[in-house]
Amino acid sequence: MTILVTGAAGFIGSHTSEALLKQGHQVIGLDNLNEYYNPEWKKENLVPLQKYDSFVFYQQDIRDAAGVEELFELHQVEAIVHLAARAGVRASIENPLIYEETNVRGTLNLLEIARQKKIKQFVFASSSSVYGNQKKVPFSETDPCNQPISPYAATKKATEMLAHTYAHLYDINCIGLRFFTVYGPAGRPDMAPYLFTEAILTGQPIKKFGDGNTRRDYTYIDDIVVGVTAAVSLKRKFEIINLGNNTPVSLNEFIETLENITGKKMLIEQKELQPGDVEQTYADISKAQELLGFQPRTPFRDGLVKFVQWYQENRL
Repeated sequence: MTILVTGAAGFIGSHTSEALLKQGHQVIGLDNLNEYYNPEWKKENLVPLQKYDSFVFYQQDIRDAAGVEELFELHQVEAIVHLAARAGVRASIENPLIYEETNVRGTLNLLEIARQKKIKQFVFASSSSVYGNQKKVPFSETDPCNQPISPYAATKKATEMLAHTYAHLYDINCIGLRFFTVYGPAGRPDMAPYLFTEAILTGQPIKKFGDGNTRRDYTYIDDIVVGVTAAVSLKRKFEIINLGNNTPVSLNEFIETLENITGKKMLIEQKELQPGDVEQTYADISKAQELLGFQPRTPFRDGLVKFVQWYQENRL
């Protein structure tokens, strides 16, 4: 199968692209290599992919509908795995317009191309942030998600609604995957695993927001990729599916685990909880288990050990 992967140079996108290539698919990678974080690191993510004859990469922005459509003239794309997005809750509060342009309009551009080219499989990344600050746990796909607390979360909810519309109107299989705090080698440098590992290994203080009781359902990248690739062959009109580890970890537990792994003590600057940050994420993965055969296999500590090793070898 020929699959377009947007955000192919990013963290989740590059790992997903490699998994699809290993499965024997042809992958058309698309990424604008923006400067949200170091573009050179994104280019590094592409190096393993470029060893495959079945991989082609285009530097293109999903906001440019005409530019993206040109790729469909060159390749007979059969499925779209849409992972490109402006990520980051806090950055979305500072610059909401680019989040709307990229996440909402960019997704709509791709849905329109799927409609025009009669592409029937559209897998796309959503986020656990759509659940907002709801108290009920674990978070289930049937829970109402109408109270986002950041522009980023609002844009992700909007993409789900647009996908539902296109699935209904144009008979496209739209599979939305709500990712829960993905981490692992080549992870984003604005996220806690990277920031905290960098700080503890270089003797710098970290900013600790709140009392440390906020919880995140950290999900290792290899587990996420298994879920994404399984969704490519899921023939359902419209589904929203949680992909999480189903085992939340508190900020205090995170710090203690990292100290244990590195044998170092974390230097901490205490800060107030940030606007837009949710108190907890916790995935009910029963639907993913049923529809995708999804079963996370990487305990948090094991995944963090792998990340620390990668950081020491590639960034320190």
